[in-house]
Amino acid sequence: MYRLITACLLLVLTACSGDTAQEPEARHFDLLLRSGMLYDGSDQPPRQADIAINGDRIAAIGDLSADTASREIELNGLAVMPGFIDIHSHAGDSQDDGMFRWPDAENLIRQGVTSVVGGPDGSSALPLRETFDAFEDLGVSVNYASFVGHGSVREQVMGQEDRAPDAEELEQMQALVAEAMQEGAFGLSSGLIYVPGRFADTDEVVALARVAGEYGGIYISHMREEGLALLDSVAETIHIGEAAGLPTQLTHHKVVGAPMWGRSEDSLRMVDEAIARGVDVSIDQYPYTASSTNLGILFPGWALSGGREALLERMQDPAQRQRLRNDLVYNIKVDRGGDDPANVVIAECPHDESLTAMNLSQILQQEGRESNKENAADLLMELMEAGNCAAVFHAMHEDDVRNIMRHPQTMIASDGGVQALSDRSPHPRNYGTFARVLGHYARDEGVLPVHTAIHKMTQLPADRMGINDRGRLEAGAIADIAVLDLDTVIDHSTFTDPHQYADGAEHVFVGGTAVLLDGELTGQRPGRVIRSRAYR
Repeated sequence: MYRLITACLLLVLTACSGDTAQEPEARHFDLLLRSGMLYDGSDQPPRQADIAINGDRIAAIGDLSADTASREIELNGLAVMPGFIDIHSHAGDSQDDGMFRWPDAENLIRQGVTSVVGGPDGSSALPLRETFDAFEDLGVSVNYASFVGHGSVREQVMGQEDRAPDAEELEQMQALVAEAMQEGAFGLSSGLIYVPGRFADTDEVVALARVAGEYGGIYISHMREEGLALLDSVAETIHIGEAAGLPTQLTHHKVVGAPMWGRSEDSLRMVDEAIARGVDVSIDQYPYTASSTNLGILFPGWALSGGREALLERMQDPAQRQRLRNDLVYNIKVDRGGDDPANVVIAECPHDESLTAMNLSQILQQEGRESNKENAADLLMELMEAGNCAAVFHAMHEDDVRNIMRHPQTMIASDGGVQALSDRSPHPRNYGTFARVLGHYARDEGVLPVHTAIHKMTQLPADRMGINDRGRLEAGAIADIAVLDLDTVIDHSTFTDPHQYADGAEHVFVGGTAVLLDGELTGQRPGRVIRSRAYR
């Protein structure tokens, strides 16, 4: 009898549950990306999933086959990932150039880059809000964030003088850093190899970095030296973060000059040892064996003190000119000259466009002079007297590039900006950094897994900056999304033919708005200023 009653009750309950159970209601979204291989930014292998977007945010992820959208895109297994964050960019260096000249930022969009972080190497706008306002007024395809530059702060207060600040000057510099942080800067950058940053001692930088840290910022440094004194500079960068109590980052970490090749093992060990004792240290890197900046990087600090006019005066004095010549010969030999004048290639020379893409050896030969280090030193002084030039310096080793890339704290950054077809001969990192890491180093060479490479371009830099709603694919995050064909993604830009876009990007969305669809620019410019949590 008990079994009969129990059976009847089960039948009733089953019938009731069948009557009340309902299929979940289909949802309707603005956009559905269907059947993609999802790399969520977290350094994990991909999974197949659909992504729904409402407005500028991700609304849902998973099996969304029952749902609909105003627009649906079938991805057929293409890779879906967060848009890349370039944590070291020169895209906003000038309101006459970069993203302000080419606001579609095609060279970045075609790599999957959706956000750039400016103000590196100790150089930024002051006040930052002027660049932010100009960006918002113009409309740009990518998002923009910025650091505040130590060198810019120092120059505004002290000019280009080679001395320590007095108490009042230091206080003025600290106030400028605080102001920039309140405007939304993500931290303090330094360029301790450049004028006027190279005139600052460590204590000065610590005092300013401490202010950035009080606002939750980080310290990111183009170190004092990346050649013979590399390890001393790594130690200084770590010390500044440790003493100032904020995260610290070796930016575009590299090993310059043949005498130092292979010493990345030592620099990375120093990073690991610092992390082990509780210092928050990270790295960023571009995937090339050449650097790029202006020719002044070959000039010694003593010659640059006081600025350009002071340098020109020194070069008029025979004794000082000879001293400078000797120092330039030395730097060509052991530092960015790569021990050969042919390793210094002119990227842009405003006073003489005919020199673009020529190396120092070719220029000397064209002028009927023997190509040697001494004549190259003379040529460098002549070029500086005429107005300076930007150049590419071939002085690094592939083994160090790979070694640094593998380190778990290394992010990928271009140290480039927005470029398009022009008379310049820029570094190919402007067009190829992110595609090169994914296509050449991860897919073809197996230097690191593809999902790890994506992590180094997305969630790792986002977390470093405290941008917790970007750099990841999850419900509620900003819909900065790149859809790439990982079988075809590759860079094409070279040192001899740099103006070539990367392949592999199919669709790119910035804040939920398509800026690239089916491999073609849409003309939309939805980029926003990204401000730090310190913004007031």
